[in-house]
Parts: sequence; structure tokens; C-alpha cells
Amino acid sequence: MSKIIAIGATATAVALLVGTFVITQTRKPASGDCGTTAVAGATLGGPFELVDKTGKTVTDLDVISKPTLVYFGYSFCPDVCPLDMARNAAAMDILAEQGIDAGGVFITIDPARDTSEVVGEYAENFHPEMIGLTGTAAQVEAAVKAYRVVASRQDDDPEYYLMQHSTFSYLVMPDRGFVDFFRQVDTPEQVADRVACFAATS
Repeated sequence: MSKIIAIGATATAVALLVGTFVITQTRKPASGDCGTTAVAGATLGGPFELVDKTGKTVTDLDVISKPTLVYFGYSFCPDVCPLDMARNAAAMDILAEQGIDAGGVFITIDPARDTSEVVGEYAENFHPEMIGLTGTAAQVEAAVKAYRVVASRQDDDPEYYLMQHSTFSYLVMPDRGFVDFFRQVDTPEQVADRVACFAATS
């Protein structure tokens, strides 16, 4: 059994590395002055249908009406998700100080535990304008695949299991779709600068 678990963990780690490589290698110089953007291969992002904090079904058109940072994670995440969400919230505040209205969307990769109420409260704990989304397993899986997010459950504990997942934040524009992504090492100021640039050219 331990051998099977080890093999599964190795496969997940490899998948995460491959996913990271594919996304980071799709970057090339953008046509404007906003740094880089992902363009190669299959289109990243796209339409989705999920459920908001009120239990209402919404689409990407409903929640991405301005430059929006989209992040995939889960509310039980003990480390990386809170850091990334706090960074995105800080970037939103910096942009607001510059007069730029930017949004944030948190999409769970763990719909079994993350109900609409849970994701709504989780997102708003980081920023009052942050939107939390969940859905059926099929709805979440469709969004995960569209953004090429790598996510998997790590153990069989029925309640306190952890999820392993990629940790990019995606910048999505209402009129252009996905235009850029951010890594964990990007600071709030760096994120805000790139969002502001794309907002100015849209």
C-alpha cells in the first residue's frame, strides 16, 4: 500500500512540474508594453459556470466585468493559498489607490468541502470585493481544465485531507480573456503594475 501511495505522490509531483512548465513556456513578448503574456498552444482560460456565495449559478461573464485576478485553491489549504490570496488582495488595494477598479475571484478545487457559503466567506475574509466560487464536481473540473490547473487529493482522510495543486494567479480581462499570470514570487506591487498596464491598454 505504501508503495502505491508513493507512486501516486510521485505522479502528482510530475504532473505539477509538467503543468508549471507548459504554462511558463507559453510566454512570449506581448505586442504592447505590458511585459509578457501566454499565447502558445491551447488557449488558457475560457467560459465557466459555477456557484457563488448565495447559491446562484454564475458564469465568467457575470464575475469578470473588470480586470480580475483568478486564483484556484481551497479553504482548508494551510499555507500557499492564504499567502497568494493575501498578495492578490493587497494588489487590488494598490490598484484602488491608483483609481483602477480590479477584481478578485477564488475558485475552489475542493467542492466536496467548499460549499457556496464557505467559499464566499473565505474569499471575503481576504478582501470585501473578492468573489468565492464553487460548484458541482463537474463544473469545477471544467474550470480547472480550462485554466490547466493541476490539482489532486493527497490522502484518504474523509475530513482533513489535503490537496496538492498549482499556484498561479491568472489575470483575466472582460474584453480579452486571459492575458497574463503571476507566480508566488511576484509581489503585490509587481502584480499591480502589470494589471494597471493591461487595464490602460484595454
